[in-house]
Amino acid sequence: MRAARLIKMVLLLQARPAMTAAELAAELEVSERTVTRDAQALSDAGVPVYAERGRAGGYRLVGGYRTRLTGLARDEAEALFLSGLPAALREMGLQDAASAARLKVSAALLPSLRDASSSAARRFHLDAPSWYHEPETPKLLPAIADAVWDDRLLRARYRRGGGREAGDEGTEVARELAPYGLVLKAGVWYLCARAGDDFRVYRIDRFTAVEAAEERFERDETFDLPGFWEERAAGFARSLLRTEVTVRVSGRGARMLAYTVDRAAAAAALADTSEPGPDGWRTLTLPVESLDVAYGQLLALGPELEVLAPGSLRARFADAAERLREMYR
Repeated sequence: MRAARLIKMVLLLQARPAMTAAELAAELEVSERTVTRDAQALSDAGVPVYAERGRAGGYRLVGGYRTRLTGLARDEAEALFLSGLPAALREMGLQDAASAARLKVSAALLPSLRDASSSAARRFHLDAPSWYHEPETPKLLPAIADAVWDDRLLRARYRRGGGREAGDEGTEVARELAPYGLVLKAGVWYLCARAGDDFRVYRIDRFTAVEAAEERFERDETFDLPGFWEERAAGFARSLLRTEVTVRVSGRGARMLAYTVDRAAAAAALADTSEPGPDGWRTLTLPVESLDVAYGQLLALGPELEVLAPGSLRARFADAAERLREMYR
C-alpha cells in the first residue's frame, strides 16, 4: 500500500541524515521515479522533505522533523508488544526496563490503541522450555547479560563438558571473552562470544565465575547472531551423528521416524531411498549418534522398524523382541 510506503520513507529519512533516490528506491523496492512522486506527495501533505540536486544530492528532512507514534496501526502496535518475552526478560534482569518502555510507548499511542498490549498478551504466549523439563535460571545470567548489553569484556571461569563417565564434571578453564549475544534454546541459555579470533558458543550454566571488565570491546558490526547460531547449531547436530545403521521401515514407521531420531537426518535418509516396495516398506541408511543411542531411539518404533545392520544392533533388537514375547505370552 502506498500509505505504508510513505510512512516507511519518512522513517528512513528520520533515521539517516540524507538518502539518495537510488538508496530509497532499493529500501522501498520501487523505482526512482516512484520515489520522486512519493517525496512530492509527502511535501504536499506538509512533511518537510527537501531534495538536493547534483551528484552528492538526495533527500532529507528539514528542521529536525520527527514523526510521532500515533501513526501506528492496530496490528503494528500489537506486534510491538509481542517483542517482549516476559520469562526471558525476567531471567536477564530486564523486566523493569521492559515494563517502563511499554508504559512509555503506551502513553504515546492514540487512546484507541492503548489496549494493544493487553490484547496481544491475551492472544500469544511463548513457552520456550521443552516438555517434562523444569528449567533453572543460571545464577550468572544477569551479570553476563549486562556485559552483552554494554559491550564489556568478560573475564570468566568455565567448566568444560565432562565425559560420559558418572561424576565427570569436566575441567575448569579461564577465559577472556567478548560477549556478542545470548540465545535461549529449549529452556537452556547460551552465550555466543569471541575468544581470541574465534567465535564460540558457551552454555551459561557452565560458567562458575564471571567479572565484567571496565574496558569495552569493539563489536564487529557484520556479526549476524541468528545466522551464526543457525550454522553452529546445525553443525553441532551433524557432529553428533558419528555412525550409521541400516533399517527397514513401514509407511507408518517412516512417518514416526522424525519424532524418534534427528529430524534432518531422518528426512535426508528418506529422501535418499527409492519408493516403498509392494509391502509399503523401504530400506534406508540412517546416521545416528551411537549404537547405544540408536537402540533407545529406534526401539520406540516397535514393529514398524527392522534393524538390518550392524549385526550387533540387530541382535540386541532380536533379544528385546524375544523378551517382550515372553513377557506378553
